[in-house]
Amino acid sequence: MHIELRHLRTIRAIHEAGGLAKAADLLRITQSALSHQIKGLEDQVGMELFGRRTKPMRLSAAGLRLLRVAERVLPEIEALEVEFDNLRDGSAGRLHIAIECHACFEWLLPVLELFRHTWADVDVDIRPGLAFTAIEALERETVDVVITSDPEDIPGITFAPLFDYSPVFVAAAGHPLADKPFVEPQDFLGETLLTYPVERSRLDVFSMLLEPAGIEPAAIRRVELTEVILLLVASGRGVTVLPDWVLREVKYHSDYITKPITEKGLTRRMFAACRAEDTAKPFMAHFTRLARTEAVKLQRGRQAVAVAPPPLLTATAGRGQTTP
Repeated sequence: MHIELRHLRTIRAIHEAGGLAKAADLLRITQSALSHQIKGLEDQVGMELFGRRTKPMRLSAAGLRLLRVAERVLPEIEALEVEFDNLRDGSAGRLHIAIECHACFEWLLPVLELFRHTWADVDVDIRPGLAFTAIEALERETVDVVITSDPEDIPGITFAPLFDYSPVFVAAAGHPLADKPFVEPQDFLGETLLTYPVERSRLDVFSMLLEPAGIEPAAIRRVELTEVILLLVASGRGVTVLPDWVLREVKYHSDYITKPITEKGLTRRMFAACRAEDTAKPFMAHFTRLARTEAVKLQRGRQAVAVAPPPLLTATAGRGQTTP
């Protein structure tokens, strides 16, 4: 039996995508070529690797065994590629990060912990005080990355999509809204809304829900720490809206209820903005890959799931364009 790295990447891609069409897109090959590759691999193994009659496609016992090998081997290969890039291009540099998202520390700190093991010579810093001038600081080269959910069309600045997230309503168990399947703007009338101490325009609950509906909560209480917000919610002192990666444990806790925002739910996308000329730096590309995977692990309860990188969104001549 002759198993190649491309076979392991194929197993991982189909597991992540849940189907051949999306997996082929992730691997940047045709669906026909992917099907042929799977057939050849199954012929070598002597058994089916996927249950094709299920949606999403599910791995067989043999497929799961290969997936475990892929999850162990491929990260080592990818780390080796990074090390070779370091040898070829140099590993020193600076990664100063500004964040426009108060809750982003939840996933950003684990990312930086992983990052430092490979890039010990890269100077890393977080600049939270620049939240409202972050892009200007990026243009002035005061910082090197801005974590934001508000991409802009700025020549020379590239916005790399990281992951999608959902703002989620949180209240104490026994709250009057506990029996509703979802919350709507009018449900915030009469409520004390607990938020981070940032501009309303930076808060999803206002920009995506309340302001478009012309709704104002009875009171707004600004709290610095996520843990304190949740403590106040559990005590019945107010309600809040937080990103889903913060709530991986809260949604199973008996002290809280969580509800989607509107019947269809709200979805936003987080981006890492950097100067276009910096995107080719190996450590910058590695940071972006880590940022894509760690938040999704939090969203999914820290399952060992990797996310294939989406395309870059680059602003050129004042107009956003996607770049493979």
